[in-house]
Amino acid sequence: MDPLELLLAERACERLVVDFVHRLDLGEPASVATLFTEDGTWEWPAGERLVEGRDALRGYFGSRPADRLSRRLMSNVLVTVTSPDTAAATSYFTTYRVDGHEGGPVPPGPPVQVGHYEDRFRRSPDGTWLLSRRVLHLAFAGPTPRPPKA
Repeated sequence: MDPLELLLAERACERLVVDFVHRLDLGEPASVATLFTEDGTWEWPAGERLVEGRDALRGYFGSRPADRLSRRLMSNVLVTVTSPDTAAATSYFTTYRVDGHEGGPVPPGPPVQVGHYEDRFRRSPDGTWLLSRRVLHLAFAGPTPRPPKA
């Protein structure tokens, strides 16, 4: 790959990493399925969860509680282009989340998750990069709290 193609591939994959959490926190969670290949997978080995295929991903992420407030911070995104049509990445995340949100700011608290993703990407025939596999690894985790009653 020439240097410009390499940079464009890396940027497209970085964009998917950020778009994923943006859609979960501020958009329509079920829409993250469109960021995956038709046979894409999301896996959480420690939680014994494996979601396979775009329809299953849509259902899984679309089942998020309606009263959940979350904000994810992504960092240290390192994309490695492995061929003209494949890439891999590792990225770190921190998740702040509460269930039972009724509006307004929530008193600050510690994150409920800190970990990293290991991703695989494939370029589709139309040139669009998509996630083909996302694996979640947690280093720190706790229960999702509910905000204190006013």
